[in-house]
Amino acid sequence: MSWGETLRTGLAAIRSHAMRSVLTIVGILIGIAAVILTVGLGLGTQKDVSESISSLGSNLLIVRPGSSTSLEGVRGGFGSSGSLTMDDAAALGSATAAPDIAGVAPEASTQASLENGETNWTTTVTATTTAWPAVRSRTLLLGEFFSEADALAGASVIVLGTETAQELFGTVWAVGRSLTIDSQTYEVLGVLAEQGSSDETNLDDLAVVPMQTYTAQIAESTTTSVQTMYIQATGRDTLSAAYQEAETLLANLHGITDPDDADFSISSQDALVSTATAVYRTLTVLLVGIAAIALLVGGIGVMNIMLVSVTERTREIGLRKALGAKPSAIRRQFLVEATVLGLVGGVLGAGLGIAGALTLPTALGSSIVVSWPAVVGAVAVAIGIGLVFGVYPAARAAKLAPVDALRDE
Repeated sequence: MSWGETLRTGLAAIRSHAMRSVLTIVGILIGIAAVILTVGLGLGTQKDVSESISSLGSNLLIVRPGSSTSLEGVRGGFGSSGSLTMDDAAALGSATAAPDIAGVAPEASTQASLENGETNWTTTVTATTTAWPAVRSRTLLLGEFFSEADALAGASVIVLGTETAQELFGTVWAVGRSLTIDSQTYEVLGVLAEQGSSDETNLDDLAVVPMQTYTAQIAESTTTSVQTMYIQATGRDTLSAAYQEAETLLANLHGITDPDDADFSISSQDALVSTATAVYRTLTVLLVGIAAIALLVGGIGVMNIMLVSVTERTREIGLRKALGAKPSAIRRQFLVEATVLGLVGGVLGAGLGIAGALTLPTALGSSIVVSWPAVVGAVAVAIGIGLVFGVYPAARAAKLAPVDALRDE
């Protein structure tokens, strides 16, 4: 029997038991689609996290103060102390002391109500320096950022995010207009270009003011402490050197001799991305394992239908053997049938998985990346399932003796 005849006979056998074949294909289809979607969801989540972290800026180190301890002995969490100051930021910005640091953007922030006549909007007011746009990779949609002269004078000027401008003025065209914070009037100098949002922060809903303005008018304090410092390295290849320079310089400024006693912490984007990637990679492996169980069930379904087919076609097998068909030809026919079931289930499952990857992100609010190696691998696995789970039924059919098969009722 030629390969063409074997394929034609196998397809005819599958069509003759259409409902049973469809159910078997569906079992494989679901497993393949689940594998593609789980891998895609894991890759998509990693992509979203990486983009969210990258939105902070490029080649960044993030410095936060250490923990504080109250008079009653209650310890606060990291970031609760006021150990970082504007003097620290100025020292880190020195090209002589830290040659691998391109810029430093200290930040202090609070929630405040911004008012435009009868309209008000509560948002995050961030105080910083003129280095902030470059370090944080932010650009202006309209107008300009405040100048060094504005910063030194503590001018009542402000730069808005696009969403904040929309909420207060009904449009992003807010440059030159005024708003008030605690009865103090501020002139809008510019509107930041859209940056998007993460799970925790809307990067387009904020207001930025000079640090001196914030200290005198909003915080109403003489303290120079800051909540966060963003340090931009001169390049990705100098990020490690910038880390060492920042750590050493801050330790010297704070009189720290034992690293375990440091009153600050430094983290890098690479560390954040690596941690997030490791978490989601573990989750992806877990989900793929669950999908693999579904594939195993589909494979058992293939073996079941082939065993039933062998039982139902015993007389047919005996007749073919009596007419001279070799055991290898019988074995090949049943393996072809099992492979076709796996192939059809794999292709349809891949199609369903790709369709889901294109349509589900809107409903889930998370990206799903189609991994073509995963798609090809899943289809190959489906074909392999057909072959592996078809071997036993095919071998059983090939071993039937012609006389016993023909005598079967």
